[in-house]
Amino acid sequence: MIEYVFEEVGTDAGGSGLATITLNRPAARNALDEQALRDLDAAYARAEADGARAVLLRGEGRAFCAGRDIAGVDPRTDDAAGYLDGLLTPLLHRIAAFPAPTFAAAHGACLGVGLGLLIATDVVYVAPDAKIGSPFAALGAALDSGGHALFVERLGTHRTLDLVYTGRLLSGDEAVAAGLFSRVVDAGALEERTRDAAVAAASGPTAAFVASKRIVAALRDERLGFWEALALETRAQVALGDTDDYREGFAAFQQKRPQVFRGR
Repeated sequence: MIEYVFEEVGTDAGGSGLATITLNRPAARNALDEQALRDLDAAYARAEADGARAVLLRGEGRAFCAGRDIAGVDPRTDDAAGYLDGLLTPLLHRIAAFPAPTFAAAHGACLGVGLGLLIATDVVYVAPDAKIGSPFAALGAALDSGGHALFVERLGTHRTLDLVYTGRLLSGDEAVAAGLFSRVVDAGALEERTRDAAVAAASGPTAAFVASKRIVAALRDERLGFWEALALETRAQVALGDTDDYREGFAAFQQKRPQVFRGR
């Protein structure tokens, strides 16, 4: 169900590790049950242990992820808290806090839990045919996996509740136009373009990328303003001044040669 591949993609002596994580249950549109969430969490933990300098998340088949696998779930005895609080929330925390750039290639159904995986990822490229949102209006359930926070922040309360009440799904074009995700890529080029971006990031100054990632998270989560952002940037620059990549970047610029970053 969850496939993990780690490979060296850089040409420098230090190496640039890329971890590719694939949701591989195409017959079920990559719907995720409890064990799949555990396996997905373990895959990200393994990527961190392997020292991955970028992670690519993708879905096999005609969908990225159709959400939770509810086949055989009895709503009278379902442990929703165990699935959401016990498994999904820790997984989304792990993805959002991953100490390297993360990427996702999204196509077809990106629903419920699938939407949550995209929200937690740093950079998301979507195909025009993507269907983004939640089918919960048809189930008598509430939008979860972080959808409320993303939609209210980017769409406002009225459009958010319109989507919730109607159950209408956003296309990839609509989602990107609304600022939900990074960019739209034609379905035929989606995998290649997303992988190229992940490879480029893995070969870049990943310590600096992670510093920016943490600043962005602080601005979002703590609602910091302009001056607070300047202070965070200053602290990041001072800390990066002690890294090999910082010195390498300056030396390469001065010597007019390509940089060789090692993520430290």
